[in-house]
Amino acid sequence: MKKFFKIFIWLFIAVIFIGTLVFLYNKSKKKTETFTTEKPFITNIENKTVATGSIVPRKEIEIKPQISGIVQEVYVIAGNIVKKGDLLAKVKIIPEMINLNNAESRQKKAKINYDNAVLEYERQTKLYDEKFISASEFQKSQLAYNNAKQELEAAEDNLQLIKEGVTKKSGQTTNTLIRSTIEGMVLDVPVKEGNSVIESNTFNAGTTIAVIADMGEMIFEGTVDETEVGKIHEEMNLSLSIGAIDKQKFDSRLEYISPKGVEDNGAIKFEIKAKVKLKEDFFIRSGYSATADIVLERLDSVLAIKESLIEFRNDSVFVEVELEPQMFEERYIKIGLSDGINIQILNGISIDDNIKQKIKEIENPR
Repeated sequence: MKKFFKIFIWLFIAVIFIGTLVFLYNKSKKKTETFTTEKPFITNIENKTVATGSIVPRKEIEIKPQISGIVQEVYVIAGNIVKKGDLLAKVKIIPEMINLNNAESRQKKAKINYDNAVLEYERQTKLYDEKFISASEFQKSQLAYNNAKQELEAAEDNLQLIKEGVTKKSGQTTNTLIRSTIEGMVLDVPVKEGNSVIESNTFNAGTTIAVIADMGEMIFEGTVDETEVGKIHEEMNLSLSIGAIDKQKFDSRLEYISPKGVEDNGAIKFEIKAKVKLKEDFFIRSGYSATADIVLERLDSVLAIKESLIEFRNDSVFVEVELEPQMFEERYIKIGLSDGINIQILNGISIDDNIKQKIKEIENPR
């Protein structure tokens, strides 16, 4: 029995030893390299740059009040279509106490003078009718009466204007009623009833009551890098991709290139603007992000290969051409336009050549 176990153990050790030798032998065997190839092809190549930006209305304005006060009523919401002159909001004036006190004092004095002028005018009228005074004296009292009446009306109008921002004579013509100055869509109403607003003047931009824009005329505003700005020009065609609208391209035409660059994260960028050609089936909202493809150069039906097949060495460009199966020759070529994936071949190879592509290791059997 003991002899059997000894034989078994020695056999087990022998199997492990032989297996290890086989493993090491297989691992040390040389491997051969085999290469796949690709042929040149005829294609169109475009060299283009990309500008990033957003879609905005060409005409977008902020409506601001001409007086300071409290928003009493708001008549529109975002999305409403308005015409020029349509009522947007009403502002209630909060008068300054000094001006209000002065206006009230003026009105009271004017009322006293008017009441006194009425009495004097009535008395002079009776005397004139009875021929006790001359016409010139009567005209003096009549003139004083008219002046007192005019001053009272002016004082009352001034008091009402300070309190309410409108007079009886002006009717709807008042700066307390905020109206649209253009036709378009209301994009935003940043105020609510009860909010305080400040008038627009030389020293203050004023509070925005509403933002209105003409959504029928949109433009693309974006930036291009300084390395590309010299290659573009006005009237170039752009192809827009809008992030919120999948699988749709919008044509546009370049209208403006900024003469001054702006630094952005260490790079110099130049602003561009392009008119967007809208489509009836798609509503483009203000502020949509977009990218514009600008074709700088295009070649049709040229001989090309994948750019990953070429090798750069010093100032020369090479590919490896298959002469016989798995036998390759390094060949100098001249290249032209590239789109980052495919590159134009000017000379050095033909469409029938096979170009070495990549390495695939296969175990060499013995």
